[in-house]
Amino acid sequence: MSQPDHRVAVRAQALVKTYGSTRALDGVDLEIRSGKVLGLLGPNGAGKTTTVRILTTLLQPDSGQAWVAGHDVLADPDAVRRSIGLSGQYAAVDENLTGFENLYMVGRLYGKNKTAAKARARELLARFRLEEAADRPSKGYSGGMRRRLDLAGALVAEPTVVVLDEPTTGLDPRGRLETWAVIKELVADGTTVLLTTQYLEEADQLADDIMVIDKGKVIAQGTADELKGQIGGERLELVVAAPEDLDATASVLADIGIGEPAVDRHTRKADVLVDTGPKALIEALRRLDADNIVVQDVALHRPTLDDVFLSLTGHASTEEGQEAPA
Repeated sequence: MSQPDHRVAVRAQALVKTYGSTRALDGVDLEIRSGKVLGLLGPNGAGKTTTVRILTTLLQPDSGQAWVAGHDVLADPDAVRRSIGLSGQYAAVDENLTGFENLYMVGRLYGKNKTAAKARARELLARFRLEEAADRPSKGYSGGMRRRLDLAGALVAEPTVVVLDEPTTGLDPRGRLETWAVIKELVADGTTVLLTTQYLEEADQLADDIMVIDKGKVIAQGTADELKGQIGGERLELVVAAPEDLDATASVLADIGIGEPAVDRHTRKADVLVDTGPKALIEALRRLDADNIVVQDVALHRPTLDDVFLSLTGHASTEEGQEAPA
């Protein structure tokens, strides 16, 4: 059976994978349109990496089907590997080789001639700010430099589909922004990207569509705006001057808001979801003023993907979990 729609670069149907009594994937379906970015969100142990391993032919599902760039991952894994670039959670770099030698080697393994492999290596070293370190053994690179080199390696063959498994983990803010810029360039050139991440801001910035996975199941999907719209309302945040006023502030917010307020004692902040917007803000300030509680800062904003994730799963996106290894 071939992939039925050429406008879809990656498709998976009813993927199941178990490890003993642990069901890492429990009937996962996904679809990525050609030239688009799908953000796959979930905490550690949700099944993101298992999904990536199946789509990149590193692992076989117990049941279900998947196609990448028109090729069946089970029937034609070699064709899939020729069509993709992969950057995993940990940098796959030969530390005894220089940065240039790492990329040159990958180019040669993909069948490029010597001239083309050298040119592509130098191009990518410049793109990822590694030119000065290009001729040094990569064992002397920082963690961020190794991560950038690994990302460059995933792009050597100019693949039509790029799979990035938490690509900015360990990068500093500058490195993260530069990686985002590279991903945007890839998509502008027509590359399809599967991006797994725990950074919800990253998905908000990059993904055309987002799929939330938890405990091996898809629990929500849509654009960032569609997902935010699912929980409705706005979030009211208040920062009080005195830490001892936080409990009273939370009590006021519980009375006018939706659900249980969140309290951060370190920042003296309390916040809650509200469905009446400015009216709720005015009412909260009126009550707090009557109680002589001094408010230092106030904000009213649309739900974030963090709010969506918390609403859907009951826990934060960075909660630690356990995903069985391949």
